[in-house]
Amino acid sequence: MPDTPLPLGTLSLDTASDLPLYRQLYDGLREAILDGRLKPGARLPSSRGLATELGVGRNTVVSAYEQLTAEGYLDSHIGAGTRVAHLLPDRLTGPGEPPPRRTQSRTARPAKRLLSRRGDAMQGVRRPAANYRRGVTRPFQHGLPDIEDFPALLWSRLLAKHSRDPRHDLFGYEVDKGHKGLRRAIADYAAADRGVVCAPEQVIVTAGAQAALDLAIRMLIDPGDKVWMEDPGYLGARGALMSAEADIRPVEVDGNGMDVEAAIATLPPPRLAYVTASHQFPMGATLSLPRRLALIEHVAQSGGYILEDDYDSEFRFAGRPIASLQGLDRGDTVIYMGTLAKTLFPAIRIGYLIVPPALAEPFSVAIRLTGHIPPASLQAALAEFIEEGHFGAHVRRVRQVYARRRAILLEELDTTLARWLRPAPGEGGLQLAALLPPGADDAKAAAAARRADIHATALSAYRLAPGGRPGLHMGYAGVPDDALRKGARTLATVLEKEKMAEF
Repeated sequence: MPDTPLPLGTLSLDTASDLPLYRQLYDGLREAILDGRLKPGARLPSSRGLATELGVGRNTVVSAYEQLTAEGYLDSHIGAGTRVAHLLPDRLTGPGEPPPRRTQSRTARPAKRLLSRRGDAMQGVRRPAANYRRGVTRPFQHGLPDIEDFPALLWSRLLAKHSRDPRHDLFGYEVDKGHKGLRRAIADYAAADRGVVCAPEQVIVTAGAQAALDLAIRMLIDPGDKVWMEDPGYLGARGALMSAEADIRPVEVDGNGMDVEAAIATLPPPRLAYVTASHQFPMGATLSLPRRLALIEHVAQSGGYILEDDYDSEFRFAGRPIASLQGLDRGDTVIYMGTLAKTLFPAIRIGYLIVPPALAEPFSVAIRLTGHIPPASLQAALAEFIEEGHFGAHVRRVRQVYARRRAILLEELDTTLARWLRPAPGEGGLQLAALLPPGADDAKAAAAARRADIHATALSAYRLAPGGRPGLHMGYAGVPDDALRKGARTLATVLEKEKMAEF
């Protein structure tokens, strides 16, 4: 029996597409089978013959045929060639019959609930994701360190070293709350650089900071529990709390961080207080010592917890980094959270919690259920990276780069952008807040900037309560010096064109 003529005119393979050629061929053949252009029992050309007709490699056709055969669209037998299956997986009718038409049921069915309440709540917080592409600069995009400066060759050697022998125990499941060497390295680093008081057994290693947030909130918050949160504040924390159906109580932020005194006076005691004490996100303020002590005392008395998100405190450019809130706690009230994504690179996806001793075992049990565990070989490579001093050397090196870039942005705010923007107080980090005149529409300014490929976020996007000072959240750490200056000029042009309010 001769091969069935294929509808080659409809099999269009695009060599410039990101979709692999075999997948394009698979999709085209599957569609031809399902819409009846290729009938059940029809014999297809040999893989070599079709490859010649299409001008592709034989392996491309073989891969497409094998996938279609595995899924039941084709039958392949030695000596009989490859044919369209008589009973297709997408049909419930007999051979050769068209697929049944969908008709309206006479019996009304209840509307299908698409998502859980938790899922619906997560849709309400759209968090902009920092996007990295080598050689592509996005002025003022925040959340990205300078990835170009990372010692990638050294890192790849360590990663290969801990990944090459499958007989090693790193290839098993037994990492629980984290690789022992990494937990020890994190505990030592947090104690020396952040003043954290802990033992390695209190460290829980997670697959990124968001996983650490999710784990802590799952373990501590029931629906309706009251949570104090800085306003404006971090969208990732807000989304996790909303999905847990927490009763979020926004607390205003000023030049000394969260207004703890006002919260104590006006709000019920919290089950949890979420705070970025060392470098408030997004405003950049540092929580003052009196407020730190007052917050710890108040939450401890109410039997709650404080979740301290210490996301980028390594990068402080005036004096030494501020010691952690956890180091002041003497009542096991503070849970300390950190991340390696801001110091190394985002794709490493390693964060951690340092929990009070009584919570170490429950959190260890829970993380085995949530699956928020990074690969053991990755953890082992990172442990060696820290222990051999490469982590500290990298932080010292990029701290100088970020200090220079911050100075450039501050200079541009003082000159090119001075008519519209003023920097908020702050001494470090990977980004800063720049304030617009009162009453200005920062959402309009951010949208107009994005159309010009300037990626600054409106401060109002981080707010729960209405009002507050308008402004833009502007990153500088991952933006080259010249791009910062050029971006400032472009942003000035945008703000002038939009007739934004001026000082």
